[in-house]
Amino acid sequence: MEITAAIKEEAARQLAAQGSAGLSLRAVARELGMASSALYRYYPSRDDLLTALIIDAYDAVGAAVEEALAAVDGSRPAAEPVDRWVAVCRAVRDWAIAHPYEYALIYGSPVPGYAAPQDTVVPASRVPLALVSVVRDAHTAGLLGEPAGRPLAGPVRADAGRLAAELAPELPIRVIAALVAAWAQVFGIVSFELFGQFNQVVEARGEFFEQAAVALAAQVGLRTDGAAQDGATAAGDSEGASGADGILREK
Repeated sequence: MEITAAIKEEAARQLAAQGSAGLSLRAVARELGMASSALYRYYPSRDDLLTALIIDAYDAVGAAVEEALAAVDGSRPAAEPVDRWVAVCRAVRDWAIAHPYEYALIYGSPVPGYAAPQDTVVPASRVPLALVSVVRDAHTAGLLGEPAGRPLAGPVRADAGRLAAELAPELPIRVIAALVAAWAQVFGIVSFELFGQFNQVVEARGEFFEQAAVALAAQVGLRTDGAAQDGATAAGDSEGASGADGILREK
């Protein structure tokens, strides 16, 4: 609806000027020439309006990532897993640079007094699921090797096993743990750039990010050729999840 779009547009302007903590329904209504009571019919509270903005932001970065992945696949039907991974990571950074306030809303400091509802979960999952899809496809194609790092400690293996059962039962648990770490690192690097932590430290930020994205691909186990590898996860891993029932078992 045009009215809800106008409300969210004005709210986004307030976010840019004052940050999420300063968002006010009364101020939004005033700027739009609306009575507060009229605006409350669309968004009963500040938190409802924040949730709508958060969902929009998650969907926007998710769509950017999915479009970037589709573009790589469309231009190169046999694109290397590392290239597909980097395309997803690059799309996150490009979107964040183009939409810094929306990025800060969803990946910056928590909004005081706000608790995100369940409605935000599916939109927030779009980027990590794109990364999972890249790794899953590499696993199917025999292009997934051992992830970097030591064997998982018990509590970490339990967490990774739960996620494996929910998201990708065919992937070894160590790969899932490496994926979660890589996902966090992608957004950590983007946040460092956007929030000024790289000032006078990293100047070639685009090139640095590309280098880091490739390193994270290797950390997860993505390879650039289909040659067999001793101990490759395509042949099985000592820590895995059953694809039939999601019950964790040792192979």
